[in-house]
Amino acid sequence: MATYEYDCPRCGRFETHQVIGTAPASHACPDCHRSTRRVFSAPHLTSVPAPLRAALDRAERSRSEPDVVTEVPS
Repeated sequence: MATYEYDCPRCGRFETHQVIGTAPASHACPDCHRSTRRVFSAPHLTSVPAPLRAALDRAERSRSEPDVVTEVPS
């Protein structure tokens, strides 16, 4: 399931969850039932699991601040 965002001129933005690729260009507003238009927004990346986010941050830091080895590991 994917999250799609729609903009109602009266009530504002709201999200729906639908199968990927099946979201129509317009959708009825859940509050006023008017026809709304689909808008494109940034993906929800904050739901990345903490261990994966830490690994991605570590990999990003290693590009400009690589760990320096001072002795042979045992």
